[in-house]
Order: sequence, then structure tokens, then C-alpha cells
Amino acid sequence: MTEPTLGAGNFLDHAIAVNPNRAVPYAYTHRVDHRGTVELRGHSLLDLAALRDHHAKWYWANGVRPGDPVGVVVREGLEPLLHFLALAALGAVPALVNDAMPHEVMVRYLNHVGVVGVVADDPTRLASAYRETPHRRPRFIAMAAELQAFDSASAELPEVYPYRHAADDVVALIHSSGTTGTPKSTKLAHRQFWEGKQPRMVRFPAETDDRLMSLMPHTHAGGLSYFLTATLLGLPTVVMSDWRRTVVEPVMEAFQPTMVASFPRTFVELATGELPVKGAAKVHSWFNTGDSAHYGHIRRLVRLGERPAGLIRPWLLPSEKEEQPPLPGSQFIDGLGSSEMGMALFGQMTTPESTRDDRCVGKPLEVVEKAAVLDEDGREVPDGTVGLLGVITPSRTPGYWNDDRLTSTFERNGYWLTGDVARRDAEGRFYHLDRTVDVIDTVDGPAYSLPIEEVLLADCATLVQDCSVVGVPAGPGRGQLPLAVVRLQAEAAASTAEEVQEAANKALIAAGLTPLAAVSIARTPEDFPLGPTGKVLKRELRTRFATFLTGR
Repeated sequence: MTEPTLGAGNFLDHAIAVNPNRAVPYAYTHRVDHRGTVELRGHSLLDLAALRDHHAKWYWANGVRPGDPVGVVVREGLEPLLHFLALAALGAVPALVNDAMPHEVMVRYLNHVGVVGVVADDPTRLASAYRETPHRRPRFIAMAAELQAFDSASAELPEVYPYRHAADDVVALIHSSGTTGTPKSTKLAHRQFWEGKQPRMVRFPAETDDRLMSLMPHTHAGGLSYFLTATLLGLPTVVMSDWRRTVVEPVMEAFQPTMVASFPRTFVELATGELPVKGAAKVHSWFNTGDSAHYGHIRRLVRLGERPAGLIRPWLLPSEKEEQPPLPGSQFIDGLGSSEMGMALFGQMTTPESTRDDRCVGKPLEVVEKAAVLDEDGREVPDGTVGLLGVITPSRTPGYWNDDRLTSTFERNGYWLTGDVARRDAEGRFYHLDRTVDVIDTVDGPAYSLPIEEVLLADCATLVQDCSVVGVPAGPGRGQLPLAVVRLQAEAAASTAEEVQEAANKALIAAGLTPLAAVSIARTPEDFPLGPTGKVLKRELRTRFATFLTGR
């Protein structure tokens, strides 16, 4: 925390320099053998440095130089992190791309970034797309297997290596979901991305027997953030390459994590059906960021695991902690953040003892200089008033790559607009109500989709496993009305849309919220579309159901 040159571009080298256990494995990958047995392979700091240097030699041999943006489209897990480390060590700029992104969108994004080259697990379709526009083709489009098979023994690295980053140097580009058009490309800078992590180093609940399971997409800022944290803390971490429960649960049982970090996608699956009691036996903390987590899922997860006395009462001396029996259940930290914010800047903790407080995301974290609810002109509104969430923080992105105009639209009166609609109460707690693009414009005023979803998942839990609420046109001059697309619980599979709507509206009216105009039951995965990072594609649902109420 006191090292002035430390940042996102050199954290691995800093850890190697100061950690006496640099040869001890801490970063684990996983595979399942032919007998179904989970195999875990550990990598030490020195192992990662060797793999990084191997990758860096290939990139250097292929003409990558400081400042060059390079597209990386490889399978989730440890591999994208190795490419990030290699390119950062050369002073280049990795444009990390989730390999689930549709290829036509991917090509538009890579063209917007202006990459000098692309490394991909399967570059065939990319190469085909560039044949149609050869003038846009990068200098190289290479298969990741070619890089991995590269004989680096006689290859060279630059004279100055690793690269010495200035505080404002861009170290990575992270894309948005890109559900419509070309995804935005968020810049992460060397010092900026580290700013928000410093307080986490002190308060992160990591003791000598802790183990982290990272289910974040590691092409995303969230995955990079947790890997940076784990590396500097020396925290044993399994870096997952798959977020589906069928894959995750056996690895949980083998690794026995005490902490799990994920987007909501996996938490929804783990909280559905029979709970993963064996795999979560040692879990004391769940960390969520990205999309909102819902109380209906959280309350089931916090029943699992156990909390050490020191986690609940950190003022205890070590000897006193050992004498205190663990408490049953775990804590769930729901963080509101984004790549643009640099990390989760708000956090609400839920335990088995917590009372329900729908949509509360807590107070701003230490790195936030100021957070406020604003009107359209960037002026603060009174407590209790709904408005735009804005933050002033050194952890915020420098902006969007090759798009200063877009960057300026998120800057208002000194604040960075997060893209969220929120309100603050008199105690300074913030409540996250919606994304600005998802607000439902009814003739009676705005309705917010997240509180509606909260009620469906918590109060209609016997019927609804997961849901997404969107606004659809009600007809000329009638504005929009909320429609819910729901995934049913297995035991409620025979329920009709009318039965779900009746139960939902009874709960919504009791909560003082706008009732649903319609319900559509998602019977297949295609009925409940998810983006590359597992987020529900609300824009696609709005298009799909645009005429559902009008019948046109």
C-alpha cells in the first residue's frame, strides 16, 4: 500500500519481490479425469512469471510493442490472465474479449479498438470475417495453441523488461456486454485500477487457512481484480473456467473454499434446488458484483457454511478467536460496481441474522471521495428522491478507448455517472433501483425493474426460480407496462403464466409496487437469453416482447 509504483501492470513482480513463499503454489486450475475425479493443479508466483515470460517472448517476436492494443479471445480461466500479464509486461494493451461474444460483434469491437493482432483459441471465423474487409485485418491472427507451442528458449525479451508503467498508462481494455451495437471499451490504467484495491488489502477476510474460488469471468475487470488481490495476499485461489453448477460443485467439494466470488449467474444456480452443503461446508463469505443479487437467492446461500469468530468479532485476540466456536451460516457481500468504477464501490452484507432490506447496497467504500444521487444536470437531489447515481473516486476509469465523446456523456458536474438509478436514505445508505436504460416508463411515472424482481424471487419463491422484468409498450399513448420473463422452480413446472402473474401481483400490490401486465414462462435457455458474462439480455427481451401487449 505504501509502494508508489505498484499498480495493475506490475503486481505480479511486486509479489515475487516481497513474498518469501514465491515458489509455493497458490493459483489453481482444475480438470476432471475420465473417472470423474477432480484434479487441481497449483501454480506458484514463479510458475506464473515463467509462463508470462514465455507468452511475452512470442508477442515480442511477432512485433508487439509498448502501447499496441492486442485482442485476446481465449477460454475463461487462467489463460486470459497469462496473456494479460505478458502483454502488460511488454507495455502493450490487452483487449480481453469473452469468447462467448458473437463473432460479428467481436469483429466490430476489435476493429473499433484497432488491434494490431489477435490471439484466439479458434481464429477461423475471425479470419473469414477479415477476408471480407482485408483493409481492416490486423497484422496477425494467431491460434492460441501456436503461442503455447512456441519454442521460447532462444527467443528474446526487450532490454527493459518488465515494462515500467507510468501511473496513467492503460494496462487493459474491458468490454461491455454489447447487447446492441458495438460494445464499449473501458480503459483500465496502471494506478487507477489499483486505487480501489488498497483498502481491500487490509479488510479482505483472508487468514492463513482461507481459500478463494473465483467464478468471475477472467476477461472481465472483476476477475482481474480478484486475481490481483489474491496474488498480493498470497491467497490460495482456484481460477474457474466454467460457471455452471454442474462443473462448479465438484470443484467446490474438492477445493473446499472459504470464499466464493462470482457474478450472480452461479449464485442463482447454487441457490436453486438442493443446496450444495458439502461443497460450501467451509464457506464464510460470498462476494457478488456485476448484476444485482437478489434477497431470494442470498437468504438461501447464507444458510450454508460457517463463520469463524474472528470474522464476526475482529477485535478478538488470536488466542480468543481460537476459543470461540464458529457461528453457523455465512455472509454475502453484494457489491455494486462496474469496470468503469474500477471495482465494487458499494457493499451490503447479509447474514442469517440480517433483516430484509430490498435493494440496499449500503454506504460507499473508503476509496469513494463522494457519492450522490443527481438530477439530469448533475445537481444533488434531497435524500429519498430517485435520481442518477454519481461517484467521485480515483478508481474510476480514465474513459472509453477511442471514444472521448462517449466518455464525456458519463461525466457530469465532476461526477462519473454509473448508469444506475438510485436513492439515498437519511442514514447515507444507497438503494439501487435500476439501470438507467431499464427504467419502465408508465403513464403514472417510472417503475423500476429491480424491486419488482426482488419481490418475485423472495415472495414467490415456491414458483419462481429466476426472472427478468422489462418494460414493453402498452399501446399508443399508454406508455410502458412491466412484463416478467420467469424461470420456474422444478416443483412448479406445471404452473401457468396466469397463475404466476396472480401470485406475483398479489405480492407486488402488498409491497406498493407496480403490478405485472403479463408473465412469460421461459421453458428453454433460449427463452431466457444470457450475454457473454451471464447477464440477462434485457434489451433482447424488450425487442422480443415489443408487441406482446398490443397484439400487433
